[in-house]
Amino acid sequence: MNWNVPNTLTLIRIILIPVFVIVFYVPHGWSNLLSTAIFGLAALTDWLDGYLARRLKQSSVFGAFLDPVADKLMVAVALVVLVQDNPTVLFTIPAAIIIGREIAISALREWMSEIGERTRVAVSIIGKIKTTAQMVAILLLLYKIPLGGFPTHEIGLFLLYIAAILTLWSMVVYIRAAWPILTGNSTSNQ
Repeated sequence: MNWNVPNTLTLIRIILIPVFVIVFYVPHGWSNLLSTAIFGLAALTDWLDGYLARRLKQSSVFGAFLDPVADKLMVAVALVVLVQDNPTVLFTIPAAIIIGREIAISALREWMSEIGERTRVAVSIIGKIKTTAQMVAILLLLYKIPLGGFPTHEIGLFLLYIAAILTLWSMVVYIRAAWPILTGNSTSNQ
């Protein structure tokens, strides 16, 4: 395995997950600020590791595997602690949609890869917009405290629903792309 800066950043993102959880549950007034900062740092490393892998030509098979795993773990853990902190149907529904979609699409991508059709379900622009809305929503929901007149919690929840809608939309796009193969109506090799 070729150890490089992008892979190191991805590994740091995974290491930040238990740190994030511990800080989130620390019973101090600053825990929301610090857990928000940790999640923000993780989100930044998500962008930075991909950018550096392309810029420095340090893409690797290991990084291609680990990066999406790290992303999904961090988001899923953040959503789980947010639902636990706000145990209402309002939080549970979008969190369940986002986590469920990630599991379904990961399985679809794995299967499509096994049959040599991975490019049919490559990341789309909708997926990138969804990820941005999701990250901003989680940051606002973690922070909780209104900033001046800016209602972080309400805007965060609104963006979480936008992310859930985009999540469903992108899932439909991926399933439609894979549908001919899933139903056996494709001329590709199986």
